[in-house]
Order: sequence, then C-alpha cells, then structure tokens
Amino acid sequence: MSNLFTSKEDTQKQQPHAAEAAGAAGGIASGITGAAKTVTSTLGNTAAGVANTAGGVVGAATRGVGDTVTAATGQTGKPLGDAITNIGAGVQGAARETAEGVKKAGEWASSSEGGGKS
Repeated sequence: MSNLFTSKEDTQKQQPHAAEAAGAAGGIASGITGAAKTVTSTLGNTAAGVANTAGGVVGAATRGVGDTVTAATGQTGKPLGDAITNIGAGVQGAARETAEGVKKAGEWASSSEGGGKS
C-alpha cells in the first residue's frame, strides 16, 4: 500500500514478500492440519478396532448362548434360542457400523466418500 513516504516502485518491490509470507503461512497451516489428521486417524482407528473387537466378542458369545439354549431345549426352546442369537447378531452389526463411523471420523472422511451402504 503506498503512502506519502513510499513510492510506487517500493510498494511493488514489497508485494512479492507478502505473497511469500502468505505461502509460508499456508504451509504451516497445512502442516498443523496434517498432524491433527494423523493423531485423530490413529485414535479413530484404535477406537474403531476396540469397538469392533468388543462387538464381535459380545455378538459371538450371545449367538453361542442362543445356540446352546436351542440345542438344550429342542423345539420347545428354539424361539428363545433364536431370539438370543438374533440379539447377538444385532449387537455385532451395530458395533461394526459404529466402528466404521468412528474410523471415518478419525480419517476426516464424510459418509458420502464411498464405503457406505446404499
């Protein structure tokens, strides 16, 4: 910006430095964003893995209990055994979906970026 004490030529000489400073600031912001993405991606993937594992364990155990009830009681207990098995499958599916959402959040991805159900 020119004023009474700065000539037009001096102003033009200073403008390239302003562009360099803006580029450097953009590089710093990009580096900070990259670091934040790395940290949140690691945390998101870890939390997703734990949720997926826990859901899988609970789901498998519940399905096992349902199968045991059905096997032990025969046709009489089959509806109850099937209900317990279905609960386990539901828990496992919900944990899997939650883990996928946590993972995407950690990667700063939106649900529209593929991998989602149609």
